[in-house]
This record gives sequence, structure tokens and C-alpha cells, in this order.
Amino acid sequence: MKDYRSIFSLILICLTSMNTAAQAQGSGETGGYKLVWEDNFDAAALDRDIWHVEVNGNGGGNQELQYYRAENVSVGAEPLSGKKCLILTARNEVFNGKPATSGRVNTKCNVNILHGKIEASIRLPRTANGLWPAFWMLGSDGEWPMCGEIDIMEMGAREGISNGTQEKYFSGACHWGEVDNGGHPNYAIATTNGSSLQDDFHLWTLVWDTDYIKMYLDLDKNPNAEPYYIMDISLAWAMNHPSRYLHQPSYILFNLAVGGNFPQIWDIKGVTALNNSNNYEAKMYVDFIKVYQKGTSDEMLAITPKNHPCPNTSAEPAEPASTYTLRPNPAYTEITILGPSQPEVITIYDYAGKKVKTFAGTNTCDISDLSIGNYLLQLETGKQKHTLRLLKK
Repeated sequence: MKDYRSIFSLILICLTSMNTAAQAQGSGETGGYKLVWEDNFDAAALDRDIWHVEVNGNGGGNQELQYYRAENVSVGAEPLSGKKCLILTARNEVFNGKPATSGRVNTKCNVNILHGKIEASIRLPRTANGLWPAFWMLGSDGEWPMCGEIDIMEMGAREGISNGTQEKYFSGACHWGEVDNGGHPNYAIATTNGSSLQDDFHLWTLVWDTDYIKMYLDLDKNPNAEPYYIMDISLAWAMNHPSRYLHQPSYILFNLAVGGNFPQIWDIKGVTALNNSNNYEAKMYVDFIKVYQKGTSDEMLAITPKNHPCPNTSAEPAEPASTYTLRPNPAYTEITILGPSQPEVITIYDYAGKKVKTFAGTNTCDISDLSIGNYLLQLETGKQKHTLRLLKK
């Protein structure tokens, strides 16, 4: 007599393996996009040539409760699927004066992207009350919010807690512009999904080009899904208009915050996700991050570019951001360097590290003869040097 249970088990294993392989592909090379960079986190350890592991307890500017530690960032298997993942672990433990610890990583200076399709497959923890996981991007140059911020996914907002929809309630957002009376321009859209988003891996996708920022959920399972977030960034480059700030090379961040202004929980006793029934910890798993581009002139992918020193983002306190900015950016014919003093020398490099133009004794540069593309500007001011990015259109 045949052992049908063994046959059934074998079929189930094959189907599960096929499903896992399909999910690992993400949304794929569709609509003219080609895969240009990825990290599947399948090495023995996190690639520190790509990822900065942040170490700080500054609260992220949001009165968050955690201290970010290197010990809370690891690479390993997600228990249910066996997928090799980046793992960020939040713990209810006192460290350096903070009541919790967690993990946060970024690709600042190592991988910077302008336009394309950027997506990650993530298994989120049960946020309950108090956890705040996020997948987002920050502009590589200038102070926040002028550098621009694109929040592809964040969960844990107070509204979800109030409505009892913590596992379904998520949002996308953008922040940009000049700070005015303590505020700044921003635009967020919150969505309540039909089912839990904390029960399995889900694909979060940003499609970012010269005209729009669009965000999608589970394009791998539903290629025709409508965006849960859309914003037009094709209009005039007026002061505080998003188009002026959201066309800048940006780097990737993953983090798992504890408490703070987003969930509006500022006492560790209110963080129910880190209670005794969960062994006082929670984990966020990232299966992969993928970047696709079409090869158009407005796009840029810089992996550890030359002539671009980077602050040590794994240490506290962080090195202060440059006090110099350039306007407009992107630019067509001329740029002006804004800062505390006029640069003595301005040198423009292409992304291959080749010097293409030099200016002295001025803060205005004629770039009309440069080819369309991305450049690095190195400013010399006394004994200091500052590096800015430029998109020539």
C-alpha cells in the first residue's frame, strides 16, 4: 500500500519551495525596469560595505524610547519560512538611560538612488501598542527636511491603536522644504488593509520618477494593484514645492522604533508589544531589497562613489550635516551655492570621479555645457571641504 501521507508531504514541500522562490523575485522586471542592485541578505553576516548600523539614543527627533545598538541587528533565518533575512530586534531592556533597545540600518554614502522602482519584502512584527517599523529613504545632502524624506511604509500610528486596527493600518508619506514656525510641508496617506499585514512577508514598492511618487503593496501577488500613495512632483520648482526637494539622490533605511510621537506612547509600560508574553522582544525581518531602473538620464545609482567622504553613521553623536546647499537642484543652466561663506574653490566631478569643471572666487556656477546626469560638487572653504550632489537636467 502506498504511503499517501509521504507523497502529500513531498508535494506540499515542492509547492512551498516554488512559492518561496516566486516571492523572492519581487515584482520583477516589468514596465521597462531592469534590476540594477539588490541585497538578499543571504551572506553569513551583514555587508558592512553597504549597510551602516546606527548606534545612538537620540530618539530620532520623535521622542522614541529605544537605544539603537549593533547587537540588535543581525542576519539569520526567519523561523517559519526559513528565509535568510536582515533582522532588527526590539527589546524591553534598559540601556544607556533608555528603557528599550532596537536596530536601525542605512546605506548612506554607500548606495544612493535617484528615481526607479525600489522595493523590499518584509515580515513585520506584531506592533500591538508601541512598535513603529519603517522602510524609508532620506536625501543624501542637506539638513532635514530640505533633504527630502520618502516614507514607503510605516506602521504603529496612534490612529490604528485607537481603532484597534494596528495590524492593518499603515501609511506612506513625504516630508520636504523649509522649516517655518516649527513646521514643514508634508503629505501622508493612511490606509486600512482588508487583512493583517503582520502575518507574513509583504512586498512594499516605491515607483519614483520625474513626474510622480507612487507606493504599492504586494505587486508580486497583484501586479495590477492601485497605489496606496501618489503625489505629483512634476510641477514648478517654487519655494517649498515638493518638486524642488524630492528629486535628490537618497539612501535607504530600515528601522524598528519603540514608542514616540507616531504611536503617541512615551512610557515603556504602554508598549504592549514588548510584554512578558512575547519574551520582551519583537523582530522585523527583511528578506530582500531590490532597485530597478530604466536607464534614463534622470536616474542615478551610486554605489560607494569616489570623492565622497561620508560621516560615520554608526557612532554617536553623528557628524553634523553640511551647512551648504545648492539651488536649484535639479538645475538646467546655473546653480548658486548657499552657505555661511563663499567657497574658495568649487570643483565638479562626474560619478566616475573625473573632474569636469572648476570655479574660484564665486558662489554661482554656469553648468549649461554639462551633459544631463548626476555630479558631485566639492567645496573648499578654508581647511574644510564639503560635498554636495547635483542633478543636471
